Amino acid sequence: MNVNPTMAILGRRLRLAVIGGGPGSFIGSMHRLAARLDDQYELVAGVMSSDPQRALAAAKEIGLPEDRRYATVAEMLSSERRRQDGADVVAIMTPNDSHFDNAMAALEHGFDVICDKPMTNTVEEAQALHQKATEEQRVFCLTHNYSGYPMTRQARAMVLAGEVGEIRLVQVEYVQGGKADESKPDPTSGPRSWTFDPARNGLSLILGAIGSHAHHLVRFITNLEITEVCAEAGAVVPGRKFDDYTGALLRLMNGARGVFWVTQAAAGVENCLQIRVSGSKGTLEWRQEVPQRLSFRPLGAPAQTRTPNGPGTLDLAKRASRIVAGHPEGFPEGFANIYKDAAEVIASRIAGLDPDPLALHFPTSADGLAGMLFIEAVIRSSRNNSSWEKVFP
Repeated sequence: MNVNPTMAILGRRLRLAVIGGGPGSFIGSMHRLAARLDDQYELVAGVMSSDPQRALAAAKEIGLPEDRRYATVAEMLSSERRRQDGADVVAIMTPNDSHFDNAMAALEHGFDVICDKPMTNTVEEAQALHQKATEEQRVFCLTHNYSGYPMTRQARAMVLAGEVGEIRLVQVEYVQGGKADESKPDPTSGPRSWTFDPARNGLSLILGAIGSHAHHLVRFITNLEITEVCAEAGAVVPGRKFDDYTGALLRLMNGARGVFWVTQAAAGVENCLQIRVSGSKGTLEWRQEVPQRLSFRPLGAPAQTRTPNGPGTLDLAKRASRIVAGHPEGFPEGFANIYKDAAEVIASRIAGLDPDPLALHFPTSADGLAGMLFIEAVIRSSRNNSSWEKVFP
């Protein structure tokens, strides 16, 4: 973990430009921290807000040089493309409805892209972005950060190595309580009000916010697509105008069955993402609130516990672990692992080299498209009296 692949490949850090995520933004601070943690990026430019004056003030506040504080996305992309020391990659951490326009503009200007999830608000936008990234041969990294945790990578590696056998059953839940307090009305104004507006947040608040993470984690660990869903989406808080709950039955491509449920209206719960994957040889269990523990229950043998850099750690998990066994790593480090892998692949592309295969496990535009197809299938099912709907029609 002491080797900096980007410096080894290019002899310099990648130059990063950001769109959104100004001071006060939780997710913006996570992106900037993730970029810095492994010293593979240098933050050189930014458009920190959709309001030009706030954009310039925020860029100054985080220490960007005066000539690289931009008022608009178009200005930044054009200027950085012309500079000899211009940005290599653009990171996007804006409201959902602007992901498509910003990412497409970045790709059209020749930049690699790191984008917060969900990738877009519609399947059509996701298809267009995936096609554009493929045509331009640019890296498109989607920050489903839970797939960057050492023990979710250990789980994926164990599945790929055949240790779990043929996948038969999957149970995933992502349960929060932040929207359970009925005495607090949903905001209609302010910096976070866009998350309650379907026109800006997409088809479903709950699926875009946390359901997309649960969906991706199933696909990441099992290496299987979800092909059909039977779902119900709606509000459990009386009078609420957006979805705060979704439950679904799943069918996976190999015939495995699954259960999926997500909510932000479970009173008292903090951030409980957990998954259980059962195969013909055993079961894996992981919980985000105790991220350094992966339980493996092999068929006919005692239960085992895997830990970061502990006995039995496979290479994909070792790559994601920065510190010695017994020390916890979590949310920021998961984000940073996604950024680190993307950096190595981007640097390899710039240098005309093949990247380390272990760097290729971060989410891409293909995952973003799969996520939008899943969300649309869930909504179709719910609106059609919980009918079984194909994810890939």
